[in-house]
Amino acid sequence: MLRNEGDKLLRAVVCTPKTEYFRVNNVEEHNISQIANRKRAIYQHDRLKSILRESGCEVIDVSELLGHPNSVFTRDTSLCTPKGYIKLRMGLPSRRGEEEWMARILGSLGEPNVGEIEEPGTVEGGDIILAGSVAFIGHSRRTNEEGIEQISRMLGDMGYEIRTTIVPPPYLHLGGAMSVIGPECVLFCKDIFPEGFFRGFCGIEVSCDTFIGGNVICLGNDKVIANATNVKVIERLRRMKITVHIVDLSEFVKGTGGPSCLIMPIDRRDEHDMLK
Repeated sequence: MLRNEGDKLLRAVVCTPKTEYFRVNNVEEHNISQIANRKRAIYQHDRLKSILRESGCEVIDVSELLGHPNSVFTRDTSLCTPKGYIKLRMGLPSRRGEEEWMARILGSLGEPNVGEIEEPGTVEGGDIILAGSVAFIGHSRRTNEEGIEQISRMLGDMGYEIRTTIVPPPYLHLGGAMSVIGPECVLFCKDIFPEGFFRGFCGIEVSCDTFIGGNVICLGNDKVIANATNVKVIERLRRMKITVHIVDLSEFVKGTGGPSCLIMPIDRRDEHDMLK
């Protein structure tokens, strides 16, 4: 069950890069800026998984999809909700097929399918952030108007208030510019979001100079994972007494991804409910 990205992370799907992430004939087609170093990428991914497990998260590590280097970025392929998962439709043509792959995985884990995005709509998971009663949705190069209409209808039927905004360059997804870091707390990049977009939330505004400047993984209990180069965010969060686990994810930045892109969160729970 996942209703709030700020709750404690209990279960997530990841995909360790072994072959496909490094077997790229056309970097532009796959939106990869540079082919990663295999040894470093595997080491970095193993470090990420280790932190997840140490935090109490069950890590489900699946094999890459043949011919799909971006399948390591599991976040984008589906959206898990309190009712089940919504099968998305990728905006990057070379990623089409990853939706079916993840649907099979989630089905095998007992997750029910509660909907899917249909052509011509496109929605990628990095553009959808669930935060309690609010669903933040980004209109980006990967998530179009038709997709937003479809996903908004589905999430609206589940009781979410829908808040939509344009995702400007250089950000690829909404998740590059914002992250929920607590049940009612949002980290976001300065000068990106319209006034009132985060009403009802504690907002932590930061200056961002990269396309993943606002991207962290919330572990719950005032703990997050951040990329090593995100120095300003790390310093700001630590001043707020938030524990920041730092991971060098340089080999995945080459694939235009950040920390949260590498996990498909399936189960998060409110920490207070867990103590009852």
